Amino acid sequence: MERTPTGTPVGVDDPYEHAGRCDHLTDDGRCRYALEHAGRDAEFAAARRADDYACLAGDDDCEWRDCPHFRSTTAARECVRCGLDDVRLAHEDARPLLEEHHLSYGGQTRRGEPDADRRPAHEITVALCRWCHAKVHEGWARIDDDVNPDAEALAAREARRSKEQAEFGFRSAAERYRRK
Repeated sequence: MERTPTGTPVGVDDPYEHAGRCDHLTDDGRCRYALEHAGRDAEFAAARRADDYACLAGDDDCEWRDCPHFRSTTAARECVRCGLDDVRLAHEDARPLLEEHHLSYGGQTRRGEPDADRRPAHEITVALCRWCHAKVHEGWARIDDDVNPDAEALAAREARRSKEQAEFGFRSAAERYRRK
């Protein structure tokens, strides 16, 4: 199983099985990285420019892992493991129900330094609820387990939904601040 630079498991054997589309891929199949960051990797940008900026993984012979600048970060609103959906309350500093979980730490040593012997670092993340996130890093849970949300997670979500519903109710200022 893949591990973080500090040695804790990430919950998958192959992060690319859980990766979504590349964050740099445009709707028309071009590589945004080569278009916007040519100065960071001139050789890569020149190769993409010669191919009309076509995404490297769009080629039948290539996969996401073949691109040196592949990145797949999540914007999901539910846990990929248990399906708990997120409820965020505006103007509150409460800890989110969902957290971004990194599946890929390739290209780094355990101390977080670049490792010349490994493939380029590809950032691959998924959304996990706090409860699943802890279980995965403790080492006894996997991302693809078929589980239901914890009772504590459901209670936290429902408490937030109750607060959300209370915000929909209208009370005039006179009612809210009526002095007895």
